[in-house]
Amino acid sequence: MEKINISAVKPVIHNFDTDATTQSKIKTSTFLMFIAIAVFIGVLVGFLPSKLTKSSTNAPETSTTGGKTVGVVDKKTFKDSASGILRAGGIDGEGSFHLERPGGDSQNVYLTSTTVDLSPFVGKKVTVWGQTYTGNTAGWLMDVGLVEVAK
Repeated sequence: MEKINISAVKPVIHNFDTDATTQSKIKTSTFLMFIAIAVFIGVLVGFLPSKLTKSSTNAPETSTTGGKTVGVVDKKTFKDSASGILRAGGIDGEGSFHLERPGGDSQNVYLTSTTVDLSPFVGKKVTVWGQTYTGNTAGWLMDVGLVEVAK
């Protein structure tokens, strides 16, 4: 029988030498990939549904058909209305515009607007919808949300 030299026998199970830099590179690249995927999913979850569904905010909904109506079509918020010829200028710092109505200056409606640019309608007969506020000098002060040019 032959003697087997135990020191010459190679073990069946080997320990692999792990290089510390290779291991840290794998961990860093895995971490960066995880961050990139998380950002991508965040964009999908947050941005896309907001673009696909119509928002219920009071963003201006303008109608360009014929240029007749401009503003927010929300008559629950803007329940007050008045008609007349739109003129530039307020009264004693109240309003930037006013509606000239029959009956003289005491019947004017002084206007401001946080949603509609009223300047293109100066000199035109319009109906405005808005919310009335108490003025110090103005008899009627309104924040306009919707403007309709009269036919």
